[in-house]
Amino acid sequence: QVQLVESGGGLVQAGGSLVLSCAASGHTLSNYIMGWFRQAPGEEREPVAALTWSGGSTVYADSVKGRFTTSADYAKSTVYLQMSSLKPEATGVYYCAARHMASGTWDYWGEGTQVTVSS
Repeated sequence: QVQLVESGGGLVQAGGSLVLSCAASGHTLSNYIMGWFRQAPGEEREPVAALTWSGGSTVYADSVKGRFTTSADYAKSTVYLQMSSLKPEATGVYYCAARHMASGTWDYWGEGTQVTVSS
C-alpha cells in the first residue's frame, strides 16, 4: 500500500505561482510512476503531469507545458508540482497518484488539495 498526502494548495492571483507537495509512504517507489491530476468544478479529473520515480522522466499535459514542473525529493519520498504563470482555468482540486509501472491503472490516490486562481 502507498499512502499519499498532498499539501500546498491555496488561493493565488492569476500570473502567480504555487508549489504542491505529495508525501508518499508505505512502499518503496522505485518501480512507480507518480502523477498529478486536476479536477475542475463540474469537470472530470484530468492528467496534468507525471514522473517516473526511477530516472525522473517527466511528461506534461499540453496546457501546462513550460509553466508547470514536477520533481522528486528522493530522500523525503516527496513529489512536487511547481506551478507558475497560473491561469484561472487552473482552478480545481489537485490530486497526487501512484501506479506501479506494470499496472495499467492508477492504484493509489491522495485526498487532493484545492487550488484557486483568481482573475
